[in-house]
This record gives sequence, structure tokens and C-alpha cells, in this order.
Amino acid sequence: MTTRYSRQELFLGSKAQASLKEASIIIIGAGALGSVSAEMLVRAGIGRIKIVDRDYVDISNLQRQQLYTEEDVRNQLPKAIAAKTRLQQINSEVTINSFIEDVNGLNIEELIKNHSVIVDATDNFETSLIVNDAAVKHQIPFLFGACVGSYGLTYPIISIDKPCLYCLLNHLPMNDMTCDTVGVISPIVQVTAAIQVTQVLKILSGETLAPMLQSFDIWKNEKSEINVSQLKNKICPTCSENPSHPFLQFENQTKTDVLCGRDAVQLRPGKNRKTYLLHRLLERLENHVTNPKLNNYLLTCEFEGYRIVFFKDGRAIIHGTNEAKRARAVYNRFIQFY
Repeated sequence: MTTRYSRQELFLGSKAQASLKEASIIIIGAGALGSVSAEMLVRAGIGRIKIVDRDYVDISNLQRQQLYTEEDVRNQLPKAIAAKTRLQQINSEVTINSFIEDVNGLNIEELIKNHSVIVDATDNFETSLIVNDAAVKHQIPFLFGACVGSYGLTYPIISIDKPCLYCLLNHLPMNDMTCDTVGVISPIVQVTAAIQVTQVLKILSGETLAPMLQSFDIWKNEKSEINVSQLKNKICPTCSENPSHPFLQFENQTKTDVLCGRDAVQLRPGKNRKTYLLHRLLERLENHVTNPKLNNYLLTCEFEGYRIVFFKDGRAIIHGTNEAKRARAVYNRFIQFY
């Protein structure tokens, strides 16, 4: 056997390899976990991969987000675009679709439609719970993963009769740790992504996954595995017999998210958001901002001492503060010129 996937097929078998080719995987987030998982899945021969990410490549990403380069930073490319470009160079046989979007309760159900597996690679727990709601509602396997410092955590949500992520809310140990407070090292990203991708391969090969919560600290050489079958909550708003799917409800107001390790806050408009023509926005702003840079995906400029990155969907990332209130005030002054 000398084909592209010959060594993998020797292990998985030809039937499983054919299943990989027919599969459609969506990766939510193209940061550390997402970029590593995407590369492994592309090299494995997954037929179709959708990458959804809200951010652009920053110099601080290069330490652990292996798909990206300094050129991507200079060009201020959205991660979804930079990832697609690199992945197509790795394997042109795979169909890759990229979306520069912020996942929320309004768009998640459409994004995951007709996919075989959802890979969680978000950088915040709220988004994971949004995806968890949609995955359980549509009964699509959802592979949760998170890492911070030297610590990683994975859990597969694969069956309606097993605990979902919301059921485990009070049992997850990472809620008080972020990249801002403890940082993150690259090897834990590789380990966590490797487990998630292995779970993808098992699902597509017809293997049954146990509801096993796995955690590992590669610095302390600690590892634990817990079968959490008994932790299913009979009144869980996501996976009970009468679910309300609370995280699919999206209030009509501006949302803010502090970005991990960036001294920056993302703001996104509410339900009545519109699409912005960035070149027209720049025309209106040019007398009010400094150092403007425009490409096909985003507008960057400096405004009132802050660096602002503005996207077509109305989202903005305000650099120079991690206070949501301050960022919202800057955003409101910035957008009034359009």
C-alpha cells in the first residue's frame, strides 16, 4: 500500500477510511485547539471540514497556533481564512469552508446542520454551552475540549441519554482559570487536540465512546478519567425530556467578551445587526482615526488611544482594555461615524 492514507488505513481499515472521506466535520474556533485539530483531520482525509472563527491572527498566537505565520500577522488575516489557505496546501483533496463569524444562539443551528461531528475549539465556556445546546438538540456528536496553563480537559457528548456539558457544569475544574491569569503552553494544546481528533476517528470508524471526562496536567504528570454516566441531570435545561435550550436564546443587545491573553474586548451587536461596507466606513472615519489599514475582511485603525479591529458583521475588537464597560463606550463613539 503506497496511497496517501496507507499507514492510517492499515490501522483503521478500508471501510473506516471510506467513512472519513464521506464525513463532514465542523470545528468551532481556529485558535490553538482548532488549528491543531484541523491539521490532523485534513491530513487524515476527512472529506469536508468547516472552520468557524471570529478572530484574526495576532503575534501572540504564534506560540501555540501552529497553522499561522508572521506573514499572516502582517496581513492581519482572519484565522478562518489563514487556516483554509494553509490547510489546502496540506491536502487539496479535502473540501474546506471557512466562516468569519462569532458563534451565538442565532447562527449555531444553521452552522452545524448536516455535519457528522462537532469539534469544540472555542476560547470561552459560554460559547461551548451554546454549541452544547445545539448539538444535543440536533443529536450531533459534540467533542468538548479546553486547555489552559499545562492542564487539559476533554469530554464527548455523544448520546441524549448521557450527561451533556451543562449537566457537568458544577463538576468541571477549570472555570476559574484563563489564559490571562495562568497562561498556556503549547504541548497541552497538542495533547488535548490529539484526544479530540482520536475521538473523531473512533466515531467515524463506528466505535462507541464512553461518557468519560478526561483531565491531564502534563507539567505535573497527572491524569484522571471519570465515567460520568451517573451525573446526568434529569431536569437539565439542555438534555432533559423537556429541554428549553437556554443558550440558544439570544438577547437583542450588544455582547462583550474579554479575549484570552490579549488585553482586548470583543463586542458584537445584537439581533438587528447589519452588514457594513468597510471601505465606506473608512471614508467616514478617515478624519477621526490614525494608521488605518483595510483588507477584504477587516478594518484596523487607532481611535482615541485604542486599536480597533472592525469586521463586516459589525463586530469589533477593542485593544488596550479588558474592561467591558470601557470597550463598549469606545465602540459606541467609533460606530457613530457610520
